[in-house]
Amino acid sequence: MTAPAKLTALRDTGVWIFDLDNTLYPASCNLFAQVDRRISEFIAEHFGIPFAEARDRQKRFFRDYGTTLRGLMTEHDVDPVAYMDYVHDIDVTGVQPSAVLAGALDRLPGRKIIFTNGSVRHAENVAGRLGILGRFEAVFDIAAAGYLPKPDPRPYATLVERHGIDPTRACMVEDIARNLVPAHALGMKTVWVRGELEYEKAGVGTGSHIDHSVDDLPDWLAAVADAVE
Repeated sequence: MTAPAKLTALRDTGVWIFDLDNTLYPASCNLFAQVDRRISEFIAEHFGIPFAEARDRQKRFFRDYGTTLRGLMTEHDVDPVAYMDYVHDIDVTGVQPSAVLAGALDRLPGRKIIFTNGSVRHAENVAGRLGILGRFEAVFDIAAAGYLPKPDPRPYATLVERHGIDPTRACMVEDIARNLVPAHALGMKTVWVRGELEYEKAGVGTGSHIDHSVDDLPDWLAAVADAVE
């Protein structure tokens, strides 16, 4: 558990920046597994190839470009809107409303923004299901980022400029540890929602870019709210 003094240090946070998938909702919902399969299906249909081959191509794009979409756009000029509409056509009923999360967001000082490699539509569907959509002033999605995915530092700079954010008074929350590196470089406080997959924890322990590591985000945010009130 993070020491109370460390939580109190978040009192001056002016902007809270949250990733969406496996961050605002727990990874145990397996929501992203649906998205992951839809990505493979999109590739299989688009190129007319077997699912297994599409799966391999998907993982190569993710490894080489940071997101599958970036690889598809770079190598094959795929329409990003058609891609996003397809891969985010999923069932979100596995995500349960979180009264603890909603209450903590209400009590936290400062503005709240969602920063996602997904789409506004997907963020609104999921945040609406969680019962927290009205707590956020904006969704900064992959289109707003010019289709440059995290952790490319350029969309972080765009986010800061577009929304008038002082990075030294901002805190970013993410489930993929490497996506916190540019936030830390800008002067933000950082929170890693621990994950067990290799891509989620890559880079953990190799630098000082993670200020807080948490397992249960709603409970941790509630503790922060208690500490700063």
